[in-house]
Amino acid sequence: MSSRATPKVAVLMGGPSAERDVSLSTGRECANALREEGFEVVEIDAGADLAERLRDMAPDVVFNALHGRWGEDGAVQGLLEWLRLPYTHSGILASALAMDKERTKQVFRTAGLPVVDSVLAHRDDISARHVMPPPYVVKPFNEGSSVGVYLVQEAANGPPQIAADMPEMLMVETFAPGRELTTTVMGDRALGVTDILTDGWYDYDAKYKPGGSRHVIPAEIPDEIAAACLDYALRAHRALGCRGVSRTDFRWDEARGLDGLILLETNTQPGMTPTSLSPEQAAHAGSDFGAFCRWMVEDASCDR
Repeated sequence: MSSRATPKVAVLMGGPSAERDVSLSTGRECANALREEGFEVVEIDAGADLAERLRDMAPDVVFNALHGRWGEDGAVQGLLEWLRLPYTHSGILASALAMDKERTKQVFRTAGLPVVDSVLAHRDDISARHVMPPPYVVKPFNEGSSVGVYLVQEAANGPPQIAADMPEMLMVETFAPGRELTTTVMGDRALGVTDILTDGWYDYDAKYKPGGSRHVIPAEIPDEIAAACLDYALRAHRALGCRGVSRTDFRWDEARGLDGLILLETNTQPGMTPTSLSPEQAAHAGSDFGAFCRWMVEDASCDR
């Protein structure tokens, strides 16, 4: 952090990914909170001229509010390391690993964390035949926020017909039934467990539209399951090499007890919108939104 009286924070938002709109919402919320915390804040809609704009601005810290590819996969982290600008959240390697869902699973398996079976397959093969027995889920292996997700039910007559604008290579994974749980890690501690309640699939609208889902924190689950979520999320954070804030998502099949708890993925850039989960968990742990954002700025560094 600079020694100047009012540190200057550049909030990166928007960008060219499929999650641009969510990132703009996250960026605005965080920028407003940081201004209220006393920082000088400049909002930057990240584009091809990002390096030049950052050089001209010379911020003390970069708050990364980007979501999706280029902002969450190690790309912008590499640029910030090159410019030697301290930044929030995870570094290059952890970001790249966590964004690649198949490689994330490989890291989790090595760390002894429970995941479902999955394969990478070409979209034409997925449309032509069942590449694994239903029920299963088809989704991009390097996007987030439930962008482009297909759920193939057990009674499906045939394989899903994948849209032509989907990536050529997709991940197909065994469907994990049960409740949707999530845990945020802040630094070296897991904050809590939220139970996400929806009327159907936890899709893009359920995540980001007001009323799309209901969040119960602390989750009304057995102590053994809550403790496992906290432990697994912290282990996932460390296994991937995450820094700052991350959020790990789970499915829990109540009928199977602890054996029914499965890690889905770890998000290195959790949403910070009015309906987002991590700010709610931080508040439950005693850190309001402004303090949560301030902590991330104070935690920022290079060589992450």
